[in-house]
Amino acid sequence: MFCWLSRLCRGLSTPTRRTTQLIWSSASRSLVLSSQRKIPELSSFVARTNTCGELRSSHLGQEVTLCGWIQFRRQNIFLVLRDFHGLVQVVIPQDESAASVKKILCEAPMESVVQVSGTVISRPPGQKNPKMPTGEIEIKVKTAKLLNSCKKLPFEIKDFIKKTEALRLQYRYLDLRSVQMQYNLRLRSQMVMKMREYLCNLHGFVDVETPTLFKRTPGGAKEFVIPSREPGKFYSLPQSPQQFKQLLMVGGLDRYFQVARCYRDEGSRPDRQPEFTQIDIEMSFVDQTGVQSLIEGLLQYSWPSDKGPVVVPFPSMPFAEALASYGTDKPDTRFGMKIVDISDMFRNTEVGFLQDALSKPQGTVKAICIRKGAKYLKRKDIESIRKFAADHFNEEVLPIFLKTNENWNSPVAKFIMEEQGSGLVKLLETQEEDVVLLTAGEHKRACSLMGKLRLECADLLEARGVVLRDPALFSFLWVVDFPLFLPKEENPQELESAHHPFTAPHPSDIHLLYTEPHKVRSQHYDLVLNGNEIGGGSIRIHNSELQHYVLATVLKEDVKLLSHLLQALDYGAPPHGGIALGLDRLMCLVTGAPSIRDVIAFPKSFRGHDLMSNAPDSIPPEELKPYHIQVSWPTDAETEKSSSNHPCRSES
Repeated sequence: MFCWLSRLCRGLSTPTRRTTQLIWSSASRSLVLSSQRKIPELSSFVARTNTCGELRSSHLGQEVTLCGWIQFRRQNIFLVLRDFHGLVQVVIPQDESAASVKKILCEAPMESVVQVSGTVISRPPGQKNPKMPTGEIEIKVKTAKLLNSCKKLPFEIKDFIKKTEALRLQYRYLDLRSVQMQYNLRLRSQMVMKMREYLCNLHGFVDVETPTLFKRTPGGAKEFVIPSREPGKFYSLPQSPQQFKQLLMVGGLDRYFQVARCYRDEGSRPDRQPEFTQIDIEMSFVDQTGVQSLIEGLLQYSWPSDKGPVVVPFPSMPFAEALASYGTDKPDTRFGMKIVDISDMFRNTEVGFLQDALSKPQGTVKAICIRKGAKYLKRKDIESIRKFAADHFNEEVLPIFLKTNENWNSPVAKFIMEEQGSGLVKLLETQEEDVVLLTAGEHKRACSLMGKLRLECADLLEARGVVLRDPALFSFLWVVDFPLFLPKEENPQELESAHHPFTAPHPSDIHLLYTEPHKVRSQHYDLVLNGNEIGGGSIRIHNSELQHYVLATVLKEDVKLLSHLLQALDYGAPPHGGIALGLDRLMCLVTGAPSIRDVIAFPKSFRGHDLMSNAPDSIPPEELKPYHIQVSWPTDAETEKSSSNHPCRSES
C-alpha cells in the first residue's frame, strides 16, 4: 500500500519562532503553508483533475479524470491504478455500450499508462478496504485512453519482490516507481526545502553556486581530472567548495550556503559515492560554538517529526576520549560496551604478552565487557574475533569467561582469573554470563582494535536477537579537539592535515605549531549520528602568514597552487568558519536505507559505474585530439593485477 505520503505528512517537524507554520493535512494532498497560502495544487497544468491517492468519501459523485499506471487487475472486473500519490480501485464497465473501454483496460499489460474518466462512487457493503487510504471509494469508469503500453518488465514493481542491486541500477527508472524510493526521494526534497527555509528565511544566508571546473588542490582525496583544449592543462572537479566559500567570506557575503555537488575519485562504499551532495555552509565572525548551534537548530527544524524530536544541544566529546572509550572518532553511543584501560591491574603480571606490551612506550592493556556474551556467543564467534585481530592488527585477543562456560578459558585466561579475577569483576562490573575481551599493545592501535571488535560483537549479539542499537533512536554527538596534523602512513616522519590545510589551530596550542606541530589540536569538529560521520567543519585560518607557514613549512606543499587564496587572505579576510553536512549519508540514516544509493535518484555502482547508461564509456581517438591527449592502454599484466585487487567485487 502507498503509505509514503502519510509518512511524509507526519514527517516534517512543526516550525517554530519566526516562520510560517507548516501544517500537514492527513486528508488532503499535501502540506498547507499558513493561512495566507493555498494547498499545493498537484493537478494543475496537467491532463488530470485529481491524483489517485487523494480521493475519499468526500468526493462521492464527483466526475474525475485520473492518469497512472495499471498495478493490478482482477478478473477483468477491477483494476488498481497507481500514481505518485497512491492507489485507487477502478471498476471496469461490463455492458455492451462500453466494450471499447473494457477492451482498453482489460488488454493493456501491467504497468501500462492509462487515462480514465468517471464518477467517484462508494464501494459496496463488505468490500471497503480500511488498509487502503482510498479504500472506501472506487471509480466507475466512463472513458479510458491507453497512453502507453508496457512491454514485459525485467522485474515486478513491488517492494516485496527481491531484486539484485545491479538489476535495480540497470533499470533505475523502473526502480524509482517503488514505494520506498518514492518515499526516500520525496522526504529528501522536503528536508532540503526546510533547510533552505531555516538558513535563508530565518537566518539570512545567501545561496551561491560555485564553479564545478576548478584546479588541483593539494592534499586530501583524489580528484577527477578534466582535460582542456590547452595542451597539458587540466581542470579538476572540486572535492568540496572549500576555497570558494572562504573567498566568499573575503568578499563580504557574510553567510553562505549551497546544496553542493562534490566529487572524489575513490572507490564507492555503502556510505560513499564518487559524486555526492553536501549542505555546505560558511559564516564570518563565528566561533565553533556558533557553528554547532546553527547546525543543531537546522537539524531540529528540518527533522521529520515521525522520527522523534531532536533534542539540543548535542553532547560533545573530545577526540582523545572517543578513541579511548570507543576506539574510533565516530562512536555509536546508542549502546555501551566501552573500552576500559586495565593497565594498572597488570603492572606486575607474569603473563608474557601483557608484560611485553606494558614494557613498551604507550603500551596498554584494554578490555571490553560483552554483557551475557557467554549465553549468546558461540565458540566459532570467539575464534572469528581472535582471527580478525590477528589478521588485521597482528594482535592477540584473549577471551575471558567468568563462571558460565568457564571451561572455555585458555590456561592464560584461567591464570588471569586467578590473579586478577576479583579486580576485573569490580572494575568492569561484570556478571556471571558476561565475557571479557582483553588485548594489549600500543594505545591507539589497541583502542582501534577494540573499537572494531565492539561493533563486531554488537553485530553478533543482534543477530541472536539482542537489541543493542535501537534503529528508532538517533544519537547525535559532536567530536571535537582533533589533532591538527597526523603522521603520513607512508612516511611517519612527515605530517599531513587531519582535516584539511585551511583548518585553524586551537588558540591554546598555537605556540606548539613552531616547535611540536604534532601536538597541536585543531578547531575542527565532526558531527556523528549513530556511529556515522554526517558532517565535518572547522574554524579556518584567516591570516595569510599563518596559512603560508602551515602549507610550506609544516605540510611542505607547493604554495603556488594556492597563491590566489593566500593573496585573498592578505586583503582583509574576516575570521570565518563553517561546516558541510553529507546529505546522502544523513538521508540514508533518516530513512533507514541500507545504502546511500537508496536515497540518490541515479547513483553509481560500487565501482563507480552507471549501469543504466554504461558510463564511463570510451571516446573515439579523433574526439580526443582537441584535448591533446591519447589513451595509454594497460598491458595484460597490469589488467590482471587490477582485477586481482578486487577479486570478489561485484558491480553492486
